[in-house]
Amino acid sequence: MRRRFIQCDVFTSVPTRGNGLAVVVDSGGLTDDDMQRFAAWTNLAETTFLLPPTDETADYRLKIFTPSREMPFAGHPTLGSCAAWLHTGGVPAHAGLVRQECGVGIVEIDISGPVPAFAAPPTRIAPMPDAERNRIAGQLDLAAERIVRTAVLDNGPVWQVFELGSADDVLAADSAKVSWPQFKAIGLIGPHVPGSEFDYEVRMLAPSSGMSEDPITGSLNAAIARWMHAEGRLNGDITVSQGVSIGRAAASTSDATPGIRTGS
Repeated sequence: MRRRFIQCDVFTSVPTRGNGLAVVVDSGGLTDDDMQRFAAWTNLAETTFLLPPTDETADYRLKIFTPSREMPFAGHPTLGSCAAWLHTGGVPAHAGLVRQECGVGIVEIDISGPVPAFAAPPTRIAPMPDAERNRIAGQLDLAAERIVRTAVLDNGPVWQVFELGSADDVLAADSAKVSWPQFKAIGLIGPHVPGSEFDYEVRMLAPSSGMSEDPITGSLNAAIARWMHAEGRLNGDITVSQGVSIGRAAASTSDATPGIRTGS
């Protein structure tokens, strides 16, 4: 059977500066092993597979794989796969809204505006154990006085997040010092100076894709937005930059509307 796949560049308007994604459009008949092997072959951060939904309220079902494992949810694969589904003739049941079925359930994607945005899935927020905080901070040489707060965030993937004093602190971290699986999904966020093009700088270190860090991570940014909102620190739109350290120029915006939306 001939199958179609589309390569997308997500969270950027400049080709090759965002996060690459392969979307297999005709995935019927593929096993999970087939999908995993194909994802390893593409060697992109994620590869996705479009399937008929099993939930009658969904427009399509999505399976998401890194080169080494399946993910229940991820942000840039959600937006890129939605764009590929629409490009290949998909028509949502409700105008302006696509409903994607994936490992965390139904994710709604608003396509009514100039750029698509997904409703951030519910996020479990927990304190980071002191031992893990100290282990990661020590490995990355994060000075204690530059760590503002930490948390473990779970919205399908699990993120160990450090909020640092500034964007410069985030950019100074050496991603070569941490790798998966010894260290798993470390998120760093720090504010840019007022008046900058972006509000925050974000990095995601030790991804399971085999890269030193992720170019841009929609699910991490969605989890951070949920964390900030839960603490009363997200009162309007925020725009983050990510990927600078590896030569990318990607950005995402989160807002504090009901459900919290994260978009490209």
